[in-house]
This record gives sequence, C-alpha cells and structure tokens, in this order.
Amino acid sequence: MSLGPEGASPDLEHAENFEDMEKQFAVKGPPSKILLISSRILPVQHMTTYWAILEKMKGSRLRLTKMDDEIHEHFKKDFPEFDPKETIDEDKMKSKEGKERWRNFMMTYEKTVDDFNFGTMLRSNPKFEYGEKETIFAMRMQFYAVEIARNREGLNDWIYEQAHPNEDNIKSEP
Repeated sequence: MSLGPEGASPDLEHAENFEDMEKQFAVKGPPSKILLISSRILPVQHMTTYWAILEKMKGSRLRLTKMDDEIHEHFKKDFPEFDPKETIDEDKMKSKEGKERWRNFMMTYEKTVDDFNFGTMLRSNPKFEYGEKETIFAMRMQFYAVEIARNREGLNDWIYEQAHPNEDNIKSEP
C-alpha cells in the first residue's frame, strides 16, 4: 500500500480535503480542529489497520465481526448479483437506487454493529492495493459486506502471500 515513503506517517495537516468525506463527518456547531483531523485519520487508520491484518493473516481465515456469517448471508440475499472478484461500480452503488438498497441493508445493523454507518475506505477491486484510483469511500457496513465476501472466497489471501514470499504458501488467484 503506498501512503508515502516507507515508515512515514501521512501528513494529515496538509492532506487534501475530500468533500464527500468531510460531509460524512459534518458536525453542527463551530468547526473543531480535532474533529477535522479525526475525519481524516479514522478512515485512513481503518484502512492501514485492515491492510496490516491481511499481511499477517490470510483473509480466508479472518473474521471481521462476531456476525460475519449473518452479514454474509444477508448480503448474498440482498445483492445476489454482486461478484466479489469484480470491480465495484461506484456509480451504481451511489445511484439513487443503489443508495436505497444499501441503506435498507445497513439499517438492519443499526443496533448490533458499532459504527455501522461510519465512513471508511474500500478497495474497488480485490486484485489491487489501496490507491487513489482503486479506493472508494464507503460506509462501514458496505466495507464489512464486501470484504467478508472477498475473504470467504480467498480473494485477499494474496496480500499475506506477498508479505511472506519465503513461506510455503499455496498461491491464491486474486
């Protein structure tokens, strides 16, 4: 994942503002530097933490929540056309119809999944690392649904295998 030079932390004070991301973290009242910084840190922190986990453990062995099985079954039922191997069509996902479908899906978890509607970063295709053109802003439940599906099919195992090239890994096809 490239977030700058290896070992360097992102310069959040001078980071580009993403209007959609800022809207997700809009708060009534006077602006607070802490809130503005946290609106940039939280999605990036979630993204880097998830990538670090995938480098340490094959995605096919990973559970993201206590409810992975339920989320996965619900996702397959509500989005039967979704193919975790393919690139996500962001325009379709964020269309009026797409937003309504996702809203209905996500609201099921309002009381059971913490931060179900927080913004986060999602790779648009499991074959690529996070990058400017390969990453979309999504809600936490969208992230869980998509990444659980990808992990169940072993589509993220290549990340672990790339991080551990000298181990005897049975190669996964991304």
